[in-house]
Amino acid sequence: MDAIAEIEAAPSEAALHEVKVKYLGKKGLITQQLKELSLLPPDERRTAGARINALKQQLEAAIEARKAALERTALERQLATEGLDVTLPGYQFPVGGLHLLTQVINRVTEVFKSMGYEVVMGPELETDDYNFKLLNFPDEHPARDTQDTFFMTDGRLLRTHTSPMQVRYMQTHRPPFKVVVPGKVFRNEAVDATHEAMFHQLEALVVGERVTMADLKGAIEEMAKALFGTAARTRLLPTYFPFVEPGAEFSVWWQNPKSGKEGWLELGGCGMVHPNVFKAVGYEGVTGFAFGFGLERLALIPYGIPDIRYFYNGDLRVLRQFRGAL
Repeated sequence: MDAIAEIEAAPSEAALHEVKVKYLGKKGLITQQLKELSLLPPDERRTAGARINALKQQLEAAIEARKAALERTALERQLATEGLDVTLPGYQFPVGGLHLLTQVINRVTEVFKSMGYEVVMGPELETDDYNFKLLNFPDEHPARDTQDTFFMTDGRLLRTHTSPMQVRYMQTHRPPFKVVVPGKVFRNEAVDATHEAMFHQLEALVVGERVTMADLKGAIEEMAKALFGTAARTRLLPTYFPFVEPGAEFSVWWQNPKSGKEGWLELGGCGMVHPNVFKAVGYEGVTGFAFGFGLERLALIPYGIPDIRYFYNGDLRVLRQFRGAL
């Protein structure tokens, strides 16, 4: 049959549609034959109608079959040009990682949270009162000279330590409590391999009844063991800080199993909260301790980083070495 041959030879869906219209459209050959049935006698009409309907069904089936074949051919052609060969090895895309300082901060704060401390944050732009006066740094106090900083035109300044949050927290909370304050601090330093104008500190403050220097040493030891292993040792050397009395510098004896290096790592300052600080916030009948240290130091020496500026200059050759360091 010519119609079947035309359908099977249609090279595209558009050509197939033209063949369908030719035979089955409103003015198509089969449609016209169905319309002319009314002109035939009843007996012939019945026979001719059955024959024409059977032909129509045959053509419709052939058209559907050809349409499916054309769609399958088009899909195979598309897969041949755009398909993905799943047997080929995949591409490894580069992934980021946490900065070493971020890893250190996360690790230290997790240690303190496991010891029952609350992690709180403070503003980086401070007033002279919070940064100095309420922490027992009166005007013209010589200790201010070691914390030269950046002042705004309105008299505020970039905080030189995280200690202002001691006063801010005590003004709005009543003891007992244990808090740590991680964050950036700023000093007008001459930048070199060991000094930077911006760095990170972590401040700890514990206040309650009968808090002693022994509690302070115990907290530092627990922190050191959690960070450096159970064999870690600590020491306190007497020194002066305006906002504690007595005051000390604390160090940790560390050992690096990878390099074999070991030694005392001086971390920061500590001591019992000065009575003048408690007086400034209206506390009576309590004692407490505070300590703070630079977080960069926890990475500089143990990981053998020779220059603090490597943390901030974005050199990927340095940063990639410490993905997943902790």
